[in-house]
Amino acid sequence: MMLQTKAQTVIPLYPGAIPNSINDNAYQEVKSGSANNIGYSKVTKPTLEIYLPAKDKATGAAVVICPGGGYAFVSYTHEGIEIAEAFNKIGVAAFVLKYRLPSDAIMKDKSIGPLQDAQMAIKTVRENAAKYHIDPNKVGIIGFSAGGSLAALTGSHYNDPKIANSNNTSLRPDFMVLLYPVISMTDSLTHKGSLDNLLGLTPNPEQVRYFSNELNVTPNTPPTMLVHAEDDNVVNVKNSLYYYEALLKNKVPAELIIYPKGGHGFGLNNKTTPDNWMEHVKNWMIGNGWIK
Repeated sequence: MMLQTKAQTVIPLYPGAIPNSINDNAYQEVKSGSANNIGYSKVTKPTLEIYLPAKDKATGAAVVICPGGGYAFVSYTHEGIEIAEAFNKIGVAAFVLKYRLPSDAIMKDKSIGPLQDAQMAIKTVRENAAKYHIDPNKVGIIGFSAGGSLAALTGSHYNDPKIANSNNTSLRPDFMVLLYPVISMTDSLTHKGSLDNLLGLTPNPEQVRYFSNELNVTPNTPPTMLVHAEDDNVVNVKNSLYYYEALLKNKVPAELIIYPKGGHGFGLNNKTTPDNWMEHVKNWMIGNGWIK
């Protein structure tokens, strides 16, 4: 079944059974917020909402969008739909991912549920590249806050598939854009809520290492742009700084924008400055040849 919203299409992320899932009929998705700012919690059925640019603007590039919400909810409008519309304006196809949120009630291993969904999103976009008129070698990912954690994990662990992938489709994003991301799961850096929701109250050292993106950068990590505010009192700006340092050390092309102010969760518009980070993304993508 396909649902139409604003002339865009919402599709189930998995055509068949959802991997790593436990059926619990009492556990139902909750939609909250206003008509202009929708959020979801207790997501059990992940979806992709497809936003395609006007044909005369299309560049062939695409991006999977991972909204934030501390792995407790999905900030769907503010860090999803609004971002998709902005990418469409620069000719980039956008796919908003409503991913499952970690829960022992509906998952055999809650720590990998969101990553499965992000990997499946990259796979789905690549395998349907012809249908959506996109270049399978220009498929990136963007994430906000905990969605930034998820996006970066997709760039860290593309060679460790958590989903069936009989076609051996590449799960590596071609580029990453991370906004005020939760990068680390180490006590000194992490956002405690994201850590507790994803890994539980007593994660083992191997889990902390696997899910701390700054510890998993290699020379093959996708080129990355980071955007953060210095006064972010929810996710320490050092998450972006340490990740940038790890990218530099591994000679991964990286760009870093640190605003003095803006706090956490500013989405498309940091109201403390006339600067527009989306313009930087556009120029960065042009500079790297992903768009013209």
